[in-house]
Amino acid sequence: MNEQISLKVQEYYGEVLQSNKDIKTSACCQLDSVPAHLRPLITNIHPEVRSKSYGCGSPIPYCLQGKTALDLGCGTGIDVYTMSQLVGNDGKVIGVDMTENQLKVANQYIDYHMKKFGFEKPNVTFHFGKIEELKSLGIEDNSIDVITSNCVINLSANKEAVFKEIFRVLKPGGELYFSDVFSTRRVPEHLADDTVILGECLGGAMYLEDFRRTINKIGCADFRITSQSAISIDDPEIFKKVGMINFCSMTIRAFKCDFEDICENYGHVAYYLGTIPEAPHSFILDDHHEFKTGMPVPVCGNTAIMLSETRFTEHFRVEGDFSTHFGAFECNPNSLNHDAKLASCC
Repeated sequence: MNEQISLKVQEYYGEVLQSNKDIKTSACCQLDSVPAHLRPLITNIHPEVRSKSYGCGSPIPYCLQGKTALDLGCGTGIDVYTMSQLVGNDGKVIGVDMTENQLKVANQYIDYHMKKFGFEKPNVTFHFGKIEELKSLGIEDNSIDVITSNCVINLSANKEAVFKEIFRVLKPGGELYFSDVFSTRRVPEHLADDTVILGECLGGAMYLEDFRRTINKIGCADFRITSQSAISIDDPEIFKKVGMINFCSMTIRAFKCDFEDICENYGHVAYYLGTIPEAPHSFILDDHHEFKTGMPVPVCGNTAIMLSETRFTEHFRVEGDFSTHFGAFECNPNSLNHDAKLASCC
């Protein structure tokens, strides 16, 4: 069954879809919805690469200079080439995809982009393979600073294997930052196997509670939602099949750190220093944590760790320790206007 799903995905993205204009839902992210600081970087990318982009968000976080990034399901490489400009000469970006036609386009334009970006040698590589099998591609334990993925994990028939590999290759304090399609209920099996429903990123959409359980099982006790938007299904045939389910695209971040499974209060206070160039006035960690420059913000123990044991450390001053426990930390995350509450740990 897993192999059949992989073949269907390869056929849909390698042969059926010729450009992002062929997508039948609103899942695909348009350039005008991309964060302003990324738009000039994306306009530097070859038009053919951009036209074959099928992402549902903009999962490219701050602070990538000099880092090693891995993009899962890179397709023709739009996010790889965007991050190439951000990691610079001292960093590198690895793209992995299982669709040969997509990778052919990605590899075709390596020299074009390096010249466009002003790099003397390539800082990107592309690998043909499955995101569930990163070890077979030689990606070592604790070797990656940031992992991104743009509307791809839903296409995997073995999502637990994907997340196991992600947290194997991430460095301690490393970050998974990805956009994908989620649902307010589990998708029935007969629809999950439908070629079009699967290819449109609906058949494999993750019920958020199943996602939470999966990453908790492999050792990540906290994740955060950074953005979310409802997906409209405009194709009448698709709506006839799955119209009873609410779908949304979400961008989620999770760190390879030692977290508690609920937010606990140890009296920490965090100050954002305003030193991230793209965010001089405030930094948004998730849908309910905005840190304005210089303003003290009480945070739970998990959030304190996210700010002090990751690549964001130099941009924050976190006061307090874990010597005194004050009980559970009161957090009020935003939720979707759907028929079920979707919220992260905090």
